[in-house]
Amino acid sequence: MSEQEGTDRQKYEFKKVIEELEDHRGSGTQLVSIYIPEDRQISSVVAHVTQEHSEASNIKSKETRTNVQDALTSIKDRLRYYDTYPPENGMVVFSGAVDTGGGRSEMVTRTLESPPQPIESFRYHCDAEFLLEPLKEMMADQGLFGLVVLDRREANVGWLRGKRVEPVKSASSLVPGKQRKGGQSAQRFARLRLEAIDNFYQEVAGMADDLFVDKRHDMEGVLVGGPSPTKDEFLDGDYLHHELGDMVLGKFDVSYTDESGLYDLVDAAQEVLDEHEMLQDKKLMERFFKELHDGDLATYGFGPTRENLNMGAVETLLLSEDLRKDVAVLTCENDHVEREFLDRGDDLPGTDCSRCGEPMGAEREDAIDHLMELADQRGTETRFVSTDFEKGEQLLSAFGGVAGILRYSTGV
Repeated sequence: MSEQEGTDRQKYEFKKVIEELEDHRGSGTQLVSIYIPEDRQISSVVAHVTQEHSEASNIKSKETRTNVQDALTSIKDRLRYYDTYPPENGMVVFSGAVDTGGGRSEMVTRTLESPPQPIESFRYHCDAEFLLEPLKEMMADQGLFGLVVLDRREANVGWLRGKRVEPVKSASSLVPGKQRKGGQSAQRFARLRLEAIDNFYQEVAGMADDLFVDKRHDMEGVLVGGPSPTKDEFLDGDYLHHELGDMVLGKFDVSYTDESGLYDLVDAAQEVLDEHEMLQDKKLMERFFKELHDGDLATYGFGPTRENLNMGAVETLLLSEDLRKDVAVLTCENDHVEREFLDRGDDLPGTDCSRCGEPMGAEREDAIDHLMELADQRGTETRFVSTDFEKGEQLLSAFGGVAGILRYSTGV
């Protein structure tokens, strides 16, 4: 499995849990959310939960008191499965009695391990809804970019991790002003000033190289900002490590070059960042449409794509990020199996077996999970495609959110 495929799958699994949890409500402040950083000892978390359980005995409403304590007990039971520390990047645990209608409730407990970005601080939250905003922000925090802002006075370098800017290093220059001191010839002053500028550019490049080079294989690009002509001189002078120079996505006019300039740089580069995020998706869809119109290595729709997956003919499975479908798995007493693609929330179909005529029982399965499992078994790469551009939206609206690029033509 490629790194991109692993990231896509994790993103889908997290989104699925988030969408489930955001529909849940408690009858009172009884839904518990706990965000645990990777450096927080599990024993410390258990102690905190135990303390909260004790304090919950003071809640006046008997129903709310019972539900909160039951949720905290469920969380403690989950924490027993972990050793000294949480997994990498930490973990989030949700638990509470959610309303199911008719005055009834159901206890729900979910654990999400190793989110896309590290959990930065421990948070305990009890409310009528689960605390999901930090996770939603992490879901948008995909992508790592290097940031450089500079003029001839100062420079700052740092990271853009998704939507989060992290200033890391700064430097001030010794470049003299444009007015020379008395006793210096204009030619000598100009030469010294150019040397100071060159030395400062080298210092800035050294900071960037030290920070970025080791991470270059994890980065998606470098953004450079500052006033003209500084940023142009810096890039045109090839001061950056050659591999970093090849990763520069653009240069942008930025007025400030202190830490705030890093944030200004991200704002100025937003259009480029949005385009870059969708670039791989666009290439995949362009290849799919080329095969669809000019070749014979494209398949689409749940039935044909699934059939091609079963034959091992699909090289890349394309799934819309916004696909929310289920599969009805129909089985009769003679073990004949049929499957039907249906909208999430639709009633399961009641039907007779097309082969033997016996009544068929039905079970529901997530369509994406079903297709990804088939793809795993056949060595097929799975890619999720955004709907934020025209061809990505067409994958969902015109092709049912399911398509594939084939290894060979099958006629299906």
